[in-house]
Amino acid sequence: MTRLTTLTGWGRYPRHATRLSAPRDTDALAQALRMGPAIARGLGRAYGDSAVGAHTISMRHFDRMIAFDPASGQLVAEAGVSLAEIIEAFLPRGWFPFVTPGTRFVTLGGAIAADVHGKNHHGEGSFGAFTDWIDLMGADGQVTRCSRDANAELFRHTLGGMGLTGVILRAAIRLRPVESGWIRQRTIPAPGLEAALDAFEAGMDATYSVAWIDCLASGAALGRSLVMLGEHAARADLPTERRARPYQTPPRRRRSLPIDLPGFVLNPASVRAFNAAYYTLGRVKSGAQLVDWESYFYPLDAIGGWNRLYGRRGFMQFQCALPLDAGRAGLQRLLQAIAGSGAGSFLAVLKRFGPQDSPVSFPMPGYTLALDFPLTARSLALMPHLDRITTDHGGRFYLAKDSRMSAETLIRTDPRMADFAAWRQARGLSAQFASAQSERLGL
Repeated sequence: MTRLTTLTGWGRYPRHATRLSAPRDTDALAQALRMGPAIARGLGRAYGDSAVGAHTISMRHFDRMIAFDPASGQLVAEAGVSLAEIIEAFLPRGWFPFVTPGTRFVTLGGAIAADVHGKNHHGEGSFGAFTDWIDLMGADGQVTRCSRDANAELFRHTLGGMGLTGVILRAAIRLRPVESGWIRQRTIPAPGLEAALDAFEAGMDATYSVAWIDCLASGAALGRSLVMLGEHAARADLPTERRARPYQTPPRRRRSLPIDLPGFVLNPASVRAFNAAYYTLGRVKSGAQLVDWESYFYPLDAIGGWNRLYGRRGFMQFQCALPLDAGRAGLQRLLQAIAGSGAGSFLAVLKRFGPQDSPVSFPMPGYTLALDFPLTARSLALMPHLDRITTDHGGRFYLAKDSRMSAETLIRTDPRMADFAAWRQARGLSAQFASAQSERLGL
């Protein structure tokens, strides 16, 4: 069944009219693909327009977990299964995803299509590093299994290919054995950008590292941060009273935003005040502590519909990766521009990337900075300036977060994408799988 509707990504911008199909089995999916160019969609957590097109296919009915091998940790599941469902089923049995983004409300198919990264890319890579094989349906309804050994070119282009190589039906991924549901976190206050980057480099042996960064601080405090290193806690690390139930963590109070906040709530003064208070609180709580897995990996998941914080118009995320040799200078320029504009965000995250060999995936050795901006004239005017700084320092942009980049900017910053577009064209894929983003960017 197909219906006409309007869809957005998580940023609620831009909005697109679409024909939405929600097939319940492979026969219905094959029939939907015969309707013309389409793009698959999971939970809609891509921020922009990468999971909406003229014809959008919801994969949420493909939600079965099929098999699990406790000897290897390999899970076979359909593309519509979410990471939240995987954690709910397997953490009590001692398993956790090897790689997870900042929300667990993403599907397996979406995680593969964006080749998502987490707080451990510097040492363990992206989601694709723990994906063993993928079953992909083409526009003709035929299913191809691809892996590093079979149909390897298709496999590599599907990891990070944003759904533009076919519809992911199911996949085999590996989970990590863990002894508890707790994280040993060490918080390091960094009074400025140099101290934050030094903390990342000193913490390269940590499994996880991430920083909240105050993007409105200036002068000597430019880039002041709270760097958080993390390790999965062993049972022996837990207080005695928790060792009998090591995977049980206190229930978190769930809050939801029932309405859109007025646009004036998030203004430079309120964001600056929040950032100053958050940094001060982080300094007080610095050092080592045990935190539950939800608090460390998914702090924003505690607020249902947090995208409403930015008001009815929605928001944009700017996320770039900068190479290691230019990272410090590039980050300094970006933060100076953001602080000077007054258009900064209270949701600003800095991570360290490690090596990644891929024809299309986003990460590169260096640093990635991600910030949310309310959709205002001030923010829109700032974006081209941030694009130029990123370009000048050899950086590139994350398609899963993009909602407004130009095709010229994409190709200039990431020449691989011209090769990807040519690869799709040569195989007839550009006429079969298309999103609003792929059309905007000429992919």
